[in-house]
Amino acid sequence: MGKLIKLNPFISETVWGGSRLARAKGINSTNPVGETWEVSTLSQGSSKVGDIDLSTLCSLKYLVKFIDTAANLSIQVHPDDEYARIHENASGKTECWIILDANPGAGIYLGFKKGVTKKEFFNAVASGLAVDKFLNFIEVNSGDFFYIPPGTVHAIGSGITVCEAQQSSGITYRVWDWNRMGLDGNPRELHIDKARDVLNFSEDFNQKLLTTSKSHLFESEEIITLAKHKDFQVELINYPAGKKFSLKLNDKDAIVVLRGSLGDLKTYESALVLEESTFSFESVSPVSFLVVSGVNCP
Repeated sequence: MGKLIKLNPFISETVWGGSRLARAKGINSTNPVGETWEVSTLSQGSSKVGDIDLSTLCSLKYLVKFIDTAANLSIQVHPDDEYARIHENASGKTECWIILDANPGAGIYLGFKKGVTKKEFFNAVASGLAVDKFLNFIEVNSGDFFYIPPGTVHAIGSGITVCEAQQSSGITYRVWDWNRMGLDGNPRELHIDKARDVLNFSEDFNQKLLTTSKSHLFESEEIITLAKHKDFQVELINYPAGKKFSLKLNDKDAIVVLRGSLGDLKTYESALVLEESTFSFESVSPVSFLVVSGVNCP
């Protein structure tokens, strides 16, 4: 008989973190909480089963986190698998975001504007100039979804809460960090040369980023496949109050509650499935949750 094992997240304090996650999850921290790594077996930040690191129990190809921003994240990019294998001895990083909450006018930076060239962009970087002007800014709302392939220049803006599913990788190349100091009072490290290698300036690539997003996802009562990647699949499930339903889940699938509650799991809580099984639930209130599946999970 399968089990749902509730997970305790790894808490990541960041200079750009907000207060929504800390408040919602009852986290007592002296620094802003930017991320909670809900389902993670990365050595840099494993989630836990009780007091035991999940990474000691299994190895996952995916990672799921919540992100809460009071300031803009750095302008950044992630490498693909081949580059990360050669230069980092790690996997690359494809990720996707579903927006849970956003202040009026809040948005994300995603892809280069038409006509931006590699030379123009890196000349600005070398001169210490602001580079956000070269990127598309997209206002966001709860229920918006974005897929971020390797090579994409991007940043989550301030005033947003996000659930992110991604490959199990911690590789991020910062290009520009808004000329601010980190929590230690020093500038955070930039990775200009590696970013130069992996940033994709193709106009077709950058324009496609703007046409593959989804919106109003919490308004439908159905199962929606958000992302299919070789290392993970993400499905969003919305059900109204009083709905009785069953889910057939595979070993090492994760459930991540975005709104409402699901069994013993409350909003912003997660669990991992041990052994393939069918689970029965009844939604006391309207509920939205992700089922994230991986591959090659021993």
